[in-house]
Amino acid sequence: MATATERQRAYRARRSTAGDNGERRLQAWVTTKADRALDRLARHHGITRRAMLEKLIIETDDSITRGLDDEAFDNYLNVTL
Repeated sequence: MATATERQRAYRARRSTAGDNGERRLQAWVTTKADRALDRLARHHGITRRAMLEKLIIETDDSITRGLDDEAFDNYLNVTL
């Protein structure tokens, strides 16, 4: 029988191939103001905090890339941290 640690490790390993294109784990500290705003936005739209965060990120990314020419788009995709 697998231990809790082993089950958690297996669960996290499966997440990378879940859904359409896998999933990634995010962990970040945000201000209380941002956290409460995320709560309000999610409630307003009737969706989860996760869904709201994904919606905000994807819609913002789409709005940026729509206005880029090919060279600017390539540069945008090649941004590294």
